[in-house]
Amino acid sequence: MDFPILSSLILLPTVGALFILLSKSSEKYNFKSSKYVALFVSFVNFFISIYLWYIFDPNSTSFQFVENRFWLQGFVNYKVGIDGISILFIILSTFIAPLCIISVNRTIKVRLKDFLIAILVMESLMIGVFCSLDLVIFYLFFEGGLIPMFLIIGIWGGSRRVYSAFKFFLFTLLGSVLMLVAIISIYWITGTTDVTELYNLGIEAKYQNLLWLAFFSSFAVKTPMWPVHTWLPDAHVEAPTAGSVLLAAILLKMAGYGFIRFSIGLFPIASENFTFLIYILSLVAIVYTSFVALMQDDMKKLIAYSSVAHMGYVTLGIFTINQQGLEGSIMQMISHGLVSAALFFCVGIVYDRRHSRLINDYGGIVTIMPKYAVLFMVFTLAAIGLPGTSGFIGEFLILMGAFKESFLIATIASLGIVLGAAYMLWLYKRVVFGKLINTDLFKMPDLNKSEIFILTSLALPALFFGLYPEPLLNTIETSITNLIDTYKYTINVTK
Repeated sequence: MDFPILSSLILLPTVGALFILLSKSSEKYNFKSSKYVALFVSFVNFFISIYLWYIFDPNSTSFQFVENRFWLQGFVNYKVGIDGISILFIILSTFIAPLCIISVNRTIKVRLKDFLIAILVMESLMIGVFCSLDLVIFYLFFEGGLIPMFLIIGIWGGSRRVYSAFKFFLFTLLGSVLMLVAIISIYWITGTTDVTELYNLGIEAKYQNLLWLAFFSSFAVKTPMWPVHTWLPDAHVEAPTAGSVLLAAILLKMAGYGFIRFSIGLFPIASENFTFLIYILSLVAIVYTSFVALMQDDMKKLIAYSSVAHMGYVTLGIFTINQQGLEGSIMQMISHGLVSAALFFCVGIVYDRRHSRLINDYGGIVTIMPKYAVLFMVFTLAAIGLPGTSGFIGEFLILMGAFKESFLIATIASLGIVLGAAYMLWLYKRVVFGKLINTDLFKMPDLNKSEIFILTSLALPALFFGLYPEPLLNTIETSITNLIDTYKYTINVTK
């Protein structure tokens, strides 16, 4: 296309943020008009991404809609493009952002205009990550996302918001410093940071292990993998609802995407060498954090630990490096993006009414909030991978891929499904069923129109793609096949 559609997707939310920043409407209508602008921009971006999916050729092995412009005197180019893997994450980002904006009425009480600006800037940076075809551009978008999320947690978070914001920032920033050093080293070794050129040139085997570990230091923290996952529960607990949704639905997926695009794509020999390490860390994350989730009395913290377990499946599937495993990991990331977002919205809904996230403060709310109970049940079942939901497709494919590599690893990973059912169903039982003992709960109204819209918007794709995953699988199949073929060719040539 002659039209720069990817740059438009990246820049439009920032343009909307600048418009809100510079607007001078009266104080009474300031937030209302700002919210309408933010909603308009985010919905337009979502429809553009759907159109992009419509005109995308899923049978092509090349990057599509590529834009390449000189930047920094030609040493680094602004280069963006997409393939079947990245387009789904772009759509997920543009889908989640407007739902976060709709949710701010109840959850954000101060500096509402600034909060909308932070969300829109965050959307631009998230889309930029999934479009980048230059390592420096990727790094700028990848690290740039820390700033609005740091502000979202630090300004609009809970009582320990400053501690959690700095812990989140320092963990992720320190992990990424080594990745920056690796990117500079790649330029010194090859003379380019262009991803497509690096795919064609290849990186010498003697450099790959150290470079892989440097990228791993960043992606492992952001995923987050055990044992560098401890920032995530604190960040989720203190973040406002929209912040938790963006963190769980999109930010964690950046690292999973990075493992696929860069760790496997650029360093196939090192990926082969470190596969067993990833298996061990993934299995520990799946089993250990599932047990930790069982012990939680805070709803947000329980769901946060469940995210670590689910992302453990993602990293396990990625490094099986076979068709089922990689396709399953992407399906799991898309499903987790929908379901985890919905679960954090569900927690936010009752928190806004009761101002408590403690599980013991609830019980029996099915009698006063039946609509909420039904939708919460849908997402609970999707989180445990019930057949007919999107969660089942990803976990099933990942376990198929894992069984191809090792029966023992797949068997241990299967324990996570049992444990996941235990902690999610136990959460649902304690919150929704039982006797309505706490009389304060009688004051809680059922879902309003905006809450029904948000949860229904997330439930429909979670159920649709659980029953009919073909559109997603068709989109990623060729790109995954091409990645695996290139990986196997490189390994065979080296041997």
